Parts: sequence; structure tokens; C-alpha cells
Amino acid sequence: MDPVRNPYAPGAGQRPPELAGRGRELDAFDVVLERVARGRPERSLVLTGLRGVGKTVLLNTLRSAAIGRLWGTGKIEARPDQSLRRPVSAALHMAIRELAPHHRDPDRVDEVLGVLKAFALRVNDPNGKIRDRWSPGIDVPPARGRADSGDIEIDLVELFTDAASVATDVGTGIALFIDEMQDLGPADVSALCAACHELSQLGAPLIVVGAGLPHLPAVLSAAKSYSERLFRYQRIDRLDRVSADLALSAPAAREDVEYEAKALDLLYEKSGGYPYFVQAYGKATWDHAPQSPVTDADVRVAAPEAEAELAVGFFGSRFERATPAEREYMRAMAVLSGEPDNDMDAAVPTSEIATALGRKPASLSPARDALIKKGLIYSGERGTVAFTVPHFGRYLRTQPV
Repeated sequence: MDPVRNPYAPGAGQRPPELAGRGRELDAFDVVLERVARGRPERSLVLTGLRGVGKTVLLNTLRSAAIGRLWGTGKIEARPDQSLRRPVSAALHMAIRELAPHHRDPDRVDEVLGVLKAFALRVNDPNGKIRDRWSPGIDVPPARGRADSGDIEIDLVELFTDAASVATDVGTGIALFIDEMQDLGPADVSALCAACHELSQLGAPLIVVGAGLPHLPAVLSAAKSYSERLFRYQRIDRLDRVSADLALSAPAAREDVEYEAKALDLLYEKSGGYPYFVQAYGKATWDHAPQSPVTDADVRVAAPEAEAELAVGFFGSRFERATPAEREYMRAMAVLSGEPDNDMDAAVPTSEIATALGRKPASLSPARDALIKKGLIYSGERGTVAFTVPHFGRYLRTQPV
């Protein structure tokens, strides 16, 4: 079939041609937007899941829904080596600029932008000095005495409160979207929770929508004990069979192409229902299939190409980031987590990994902590670890040592 017409899109954060299986999350967010617009209390939202399940795609789709309601929005991607100040400043600047044309008092908007600029320029300096070597692109002077204490928790609470007041004035809301939220530093996580707590008590129309790996709730809980009640958590999992079939067949139907039932059976078996893998196998199958309908034989011919691409771009690139000691740790995890042909990688007790490697658990802590920091594994329950990437254990079990 014509590769130019291939509808599938396996890419990081790239929206698939058919966003299947996420209707419940989209409907729930519409309720959140409507409740906030009517001045009713609502919690901020946190999406969690493994890599490749479509968290970033869903985050972007939720942002589009907020924009469609004329909300002010901004989005950041957290990084472990970066403070929250500058990216949040840029994101809220964008959100306020979206609301400014609808505000009756430009001077009030400028006041809030002055607070935003003061927040952006303040460093965590014990002397409370303002850094003037970087400009956030806000054409107003920085405010004094508001969101500029140097304490990120105090400053973020004041900034969010003032930004929310602009949204209140225009009868709408502000949504801040944070991807890779688990990578925020401890102080920033604590500040974010405190700010969301203050907003919820005030009923202010500003919400945070975060996305991160499965251990993100534990990260938030470690920062503030009340975070369990502060956010509404939604686990984003792999697609069920009906949704996975729809993700493949709907885009194909728009190109007058059909799948045989056995082809869809095999594609689900290969992909496990993970959205990224569905797109990868779908793309390879389309390129190899000579004509419609697509058969299971076409899938078998195409599967090695999809697997080779995943081995390099999805699995291999992550494995290469690990040190030899970290790779040894992951290989032991892979052996303990499942059989060579098992799609699912179970959580593994860290004590069993130490036994398998003939080491004391404490001696393996640096490797474990580094892998967690790199986002390759996570600790969902105390004393256990699991891969953040679906099928990663299966991939490692098939690789030569």
C-alpha cells in the first residue's frame, strides 16, 4: 500500500490519528472545566502511567480542551536539573497574555505581570537579591514585596493566587500543564502542593494538570501528606482490545483499507495494547501489506521491522544511557520479572535482585537510585522496583549479555 498515505504516527507525544480509549478522561476533564468556570471547587489533576501509554498526548489534548473554553493555559516539561521558577513563569506569562485581551483593566493585568516578573527573577539567595542577568520578556517592572521572598513555597502560593485573580475577573480559568512531573525537585514539589492547597481553599480558578510515571503519587505524598486528597489521580493504562482495534481500523478505514480479524488479533498480541506500540506495529504493517484487507501474514512479515525500530529508538536508546553497573541491575531485574516470552514485567523485590547478583542490598542502592532518577525504573511499593517502559524486561531477556 502507498506509504505516503500511511496514517499511523509512532512518535514521542505525537497525537495518533485516532485517540481511542481516552473518552472517560476527556469527559471528566470537561466536567472539571465547567465546574471551575461556575465557581465550584475542584481538585487539580494528575495522570500517571508507564512510558508509551500516551500521557503526553492526553495532556496536550486536555490543554486543547481548555483553550477551546477560552482558558489561559501554559505547559512545561519538568527537568531534574532545573528550578521550577523560570518554566512556570514562562507558562503563566503565556496564560495571562491569552486572558489579557478580555480584561477590562489593563493596569490590573500589568500588576500581576509585575508579580510574575519578580517571581521569575528571584533566586534562592539568602540575601534575597534579584538577578538581573536574565529577562523573562515581560515589559513591566518587577513588583516589590509579592512573590519575591526567595522561598519558592511562599512565592508560588502568592503568584498562583494573583494569576487566578485575573482569570476570576474575566470569568474563566487558568490551567498549568506539567509533563514529567516526577522530575521536579523536592522543594518545587512541596511548593506546588502548597500552592494547589491554597487555591483549593480559596476556590480560585487555577488548576494544575500533571503527568508522570507511576511513582508520581508517592513523590507528591512524600512532599505533603495531604497531597493524597489534593489531587485527583487518573492512571493511564494500555488500551483494551476494542480501543486498540479502533486505533488501527478507524484511520485505515478513512483510507479505504480494512483489517482481517486475525490480523487485529496478532497486532494486539504484538503491541500488548500500548498506544506507542500500536502505532509502531500499525505503521510497519501498512508499509509491508501489498493490498487491502491486511492479513495476519502481513503482520508477521512486518513485525521484525517494527521490533527492530523499537529496539533502537525505544529500548536501546534508554539502555545506552545506563552505566555498566546499572545495566547489570536491570538485567537481573529482567530475569526475575518474567519469562522470555512474557509480555508483562512484574515488580521485583530489591532483596531478590541483591541475591541474584550476590551483593548486599545497600551496595546496590546507588545503581537503583540512579536508574530511578533516569526514569528507567520506579519503586511503586516499598522494597520493590519495576521498569517504567513496557516490555523492557522482555527486550533485555532477548539481548546477549
